[in-house]
Amino acid sequence: MGAAFDNGEFRRALGSFLTGVTIVTTIGPEGEPRGFTANSFTSVSLDPPLVLVCIAHKALGHPVFATAKSFAINVLNEDQKAASGIFASKASDKFASVGWQPGRTGSPVLDGSVASFDCDMERLVEAGDHSILIGRVRDFEHNSAQPLGYCRGAYVAPGLSQDALAATQPGTDVGAILENGGRILFLETADGFELPRGRGLGSAGDDKSLRGLLAAKAIEAQLGFLFAVWDDAGPVSRTHVYYRGTFDVPASSDRGIRLIEIDAIERLKIADPAIRSMLSRYVRECSVDAFGVYVGNNVEGEVRPLARPSASTVNTGDHG
Repeated sequence: MGAAFDNGEFRRALGSFLTGVTIVTTIGPEGEPRGFTANSFTSVSLDPPLVLVCIAHKALGHPVFATAKSFAINVLNEDQKAASGIFASKASDKFASVGWQPGRTGSPVLDGSVASFDCDMERLVEAGDHSILIGRVRDFEHNSAQPLGYCRGAYVAPGLSQDALAATQPGTDVGAILENGGRILFLETADGFELPRGRGLGSAGDDKSLRGLLAAKAIEAQLGFLFAVWDDAGPVSRTHVYYRGTFDVPASSDRGIRLIEIDAIERLKIADPAIRSMLSRYVRECSVDAFGVYVGNNVEGEVRPLARPSASTVNTGDHG
């Protein structure tokens, strides 16, 4: 490679992949439970049923897991962020904060997990500065709880956006801040610039909905995380739900579509002060690549940041 390899930038690029969060557990040589947090988990095979997870060589628990005969992978729910942080730390008694039961292999299965996979060690593979633990699944269980997500160094809770839409009325204003290459998609009207929005999320065939509007204007959009939910303050209240997302650049802008550089957004003529305020926050949060979710009304509310883990990293199992 011509230029020096930037490990930090490589790590940030890998962090763009949205994953779940797991706690991997086993029983140590003295009969003590051991565990570490990891998002390097994936399925390998259905027949036989194999899964894998990675642990760093420098992890304190590496010698235990590298020689273990069995281990369990516990997929966390969105209320288990605290447990994730504890198991990613050097806490002396990580299991004091969680309930657990021995699984079929004897490995700890954590109470409340979205899913658990109790495995015999099938194979240990050395790969760079990590070991890959390949497990043959002997038992598993799962439920309908919302999983905890992890992306770009932050925890995300997909259930928040699903619950927000499920609770809204049919006339809810649903819109999106759509980005492509540092540009945001706006619709230019006689009154200024607007974000794409509609009555409810809807479908491509419902011309009053957000998806119907996007389809009518031939905009290929991918909605992502929730960005803001607010109600109008006053006697006539309406709920507004806005998402972050991306879009594919349209072949033509004849439909009033305008692509605006993020740095130029605050100079646009935007009639709704709540939308102006939301976009100002978007510009600020883009600059630090750290987003939150606004919840409140069009006058006041709070931004709930995506909770970041403490000093340790989630995806390498550094502290085992």
